[in-house]
Amino acid sequence: MLRIVHVAGARPNFMKIAPLMSALTRYRDVEQILVHTGQHYDALMSEVFFDDLCIPRPDVNLEVGSASHAVQTAGIMMAFEPVCRDLQPDVVVVVGDVNSTAACALVAAKFGIKVAHVEAGLRSFDWTMPEEINRVVTDRLSDLLFTTESDANENLRREGVAEDKIHFVGNVMIDTLLRHRERAKALDMPSRFGLDSGHYALVTLHRPSNVDAPDSLRPIVDGLSRVADSMPVLFPAHPRTRRNLDSFGFAQDLGDVRLVDPLGYLEFLGLMDGASVVLTDSGGIQEETTVLGVQCLTLRPNTERPVTVEQGTNRLVSLDADSIVQTALYSVDGGRKSRRSLPELWDGKAADRVAEVLANTQGAA
Repeated sequence: MLRIVHVAGARPNFMKIAPLMSALTRYRDVEQILVHTGQHYDALMSEVFFDDLCIPRPDVNLEVGSASHAVQTAGIMMAFEPVCRDLQPDVVVVVGDVNSTAACALVAAKFGIKVAHVEAGLRSFDWTMPEEINRVVTDRLSDLLFTTESDANENLRREGVAEDKIHFVGNVMIDTLLRHRERAKALDMPSRFGLDSGHYALVTLHRPSNVDAPDSLRPIVDGLSRVADSMPVLFPAHPRTRRNLDSFGFAQDLGDVRLVDPLGYLEFLGLMDGASVVLTDSGGIQEETTVLGVQCLTLRPNTERPVTVEQGTNRLVSLDADSIVQTALYSVDGGRKSRRSLPELWDGKAADRVAEVLANTQGAA
């Protein structure tokens, strides 16, 4: 019997864990245990995903909650250590690049437990991003590195990762999107907000570099308010972003931008599918819009997902109001971008490929 512990802690993790857990149910000699670190603890940021994505309820909830990077990472490590000691898994699966990813990988490695990293090898080469540190640390500790794109394979090779550890499998988050897209469209989310499909902008912001300081958030707010003068702008605000908008006194400066609470996966997917343009600092949304064929404007100076730029659906935007407005309105005037094709292995079967490798690590059938 192969015992696998899956770790999820933040909103993007659930979209990646869901198809993998489903794929592994086909192997009778695999036992799966889901650990929720509680890094995202708000019901709108985590709990709703279990219903939307049909994920089993967590077997263990570490309930770590929010804190500084150091305190949160340490808290996750302290809480996850007894889980590894008591359960003695054969493999710990971590996904993405959040603090939970790096913290649990480190604990597992110190126990001599195999670490499998889903979404390995992505690099922004920007060491001011906490996520970049988490990615590099996790990859260095991992025994099985599952990559989403060819650039990730090359990054790992340059860093000296052995070839037999690298497994190019595709993008498990796209498995989730393709599986649930029709359910999301059936919700008719644009009309729920009084929007016409294909004629509105959708916004997400959460990265500390964008939202934690007035000097960085101010030009984004100014840009969004000016975009809203020309087209409807809907902004489901991350709790951290909402707090900062209020504390900096910027919420009233958004003008006609409609601030709403975070949405469930299906609700947000339905809105994203109907948008004319998405403005974001999220990595995963860059990938999802690429598959949907929706123009994405990434409010960052770099991206760890260059394949989305190569596909022609994603553009990096300077963080000043004029650039945001000009690029957003130009993108809308140009309509939806026609991508060349789906990136290689973004075919809805990535989780099956991951599951096959995992199941064969201990000869499970």
